Amino acid sequence: MKKNLMIDEAMKALWPPVRVGCMQYKVKVEKKNEEMWKYLKKDIFKRTKDAVFDYGVNEIPNIKEARAAYKVFGKDPSRYRVSSEALVRRIGQGKGLYEVNTVVDVNNLVSIESGFSVGSYDTSKIEDELVFRVGKAGETYKGIGKEEIKIDGLPVIADKNGAIGSSTSDSERAMITEKSSEVLTLIYSFSDNYDLEKALENGKRYMEKYAGAVEVESWIVQ
Repeated sequence: MKKNLMIDEAMKALWPPVRVGCMQYKVKVEKKNEEMWKYLKKDIFKRTKDAVFDYGVNEIPNIKEARAAYKVFGKDPSRYRVSSEALVRRIGQGKGLYEVNTVVDVNNLVSIESGFSVGSYDTSKIEDELVFRVGKAGETYKGIGKEEIKIDGLPVIADKNGAIGSSTSDSERAMITEKSSEVLTLIYSFSDNYDLEKALENGKRYMEKYAGAVEVESWIVQ
């Protein structure tokens, strides 16, 4: 069943351009796609290093707008980095990327290429009604491979049982594993441009090509 996502009115009041690109699809999650990693290392890493050189990380399009939104929401963007910025910084420093699985690796490809944060969630672990909102005072969750993360002031995606992810770091609750069979991928945009449409289009193509996604539905929430 297709998940229903809405953007909280209080968040829109603070940052009107906020939108979310959504993809829901069936998939057999694999450990690694060699072809995708060749493309990443040959093309995307070089392009990313050039962007860092041309702009400086903080000024890269779509990362720049996300940092500005974080400040408005009350979170220091240099301490709680948007995930796309954290990925780009790793590449700029020559550290490369972690290999996780085919879905998460495609997430990272889309994120680096577009400057948007991208999160993927196991649909069997989340409710049908979702909201994108600003984290509440005292709100936390256990991050993937991390301790409890303070998510107050962060842009978070939540269902009736609480937050499951953010544009900085996702929780363990709905993380993608090789047992996941249906996935909801979200592209978080804080920019007033048409890059989200392009990122969603590329994301669908990459998920089909490199992760074997089928029955892909895609839409934008604003």
